[in-house]
Amino acid sequence: MDELDLRILQLLQKNARLSYREIARELNVAVGTVYNRIKKMEENGVIRGFCVAIDYEKVGFGLTAVIGIKAKGREIMRIEREIAKNPRVMQVYDVTGEYDIIAIAKFRDRADMNRFVKWLLSLEGVEKTNTSVVMDIAKEDFTISLEALSEK
Repeated sequence: MDELDLRILQLLQKNARLSYREIARELNVAVGTVYNRIKKMEENGVIRGFCVAIDYEKVGFGLTAVIGIKAKGREIMRIEREIAKNPRVMQVYDVTGEYDIIAIAKFRDRADMNRFVKWLLSLEGVEKTNTSVVMDIAKEDFTISLEALSEK
């Protein structure tokens, strides 16, 4: 990864719908260069896909929960994989501290969340959970600014 790759990524973070031509024009490089760089970053797993930023509340998933899960040591990875399969779950983290796993999920309402937590507690190896309901979202952005990386 070099400065040009970072600049391409910055542009794609702002607007993943930019064409190769638009990126090339912005960076003053050939379209083929942009195409090759993006292709290489996809092949190397730097770019894992292109996605749409959705306002989940506007599509009916206005309740966000952060759930700490305590699990039996040998079962943690299996439980994480099982939780990750659930369509309500956005992130699953293997963490240190009081809980072994942190899951962040979106729900339609309290009843929807209640069903999920009960399902979670039914998984073999799950010892306990602690659910925190998000009251207000100060920031919800699944990208970080790459500008700091290019300012060496």
